[in-house]
Amino acid sequence: MSEQLSVKTMVCAEYQRLLEECHSALEILNKHRAEICRSRSIEKKAGDELLRLQAKYARAYTVLRGHVNNCLRCYLVSRIKACDPESNSDVLSDSTQYV
Repeated sequence: MSEQLSVKTMVCAEYQRLLEECHSALEILNKHRAEICRSRSIEKKAGDELLRLQAKYARAYTVLRGHVNNCLRCYLVSRIKACDPESNSDVLSDSTQYV
């Protein structure tokens, strides 16, 4: 079994749930951003919606990061990943991206 596979299987179910929530929020934000760009809408309502979606993603990402720091299993996995010479990122950056 490879090290990467064993690291992934060590991540807890709560992390997986939070990660999916974060991905979902990011997908929705990106979809709305693309729609607004295509329509070239500059209405206040559209801008407010983007800000709301960006805040929702930021909260989901913050909760995910907090979980990694507060969950012993996830914290240890992130430390193992950080020590891996073939990995140049932590456990979160493989799965999420900043807005």
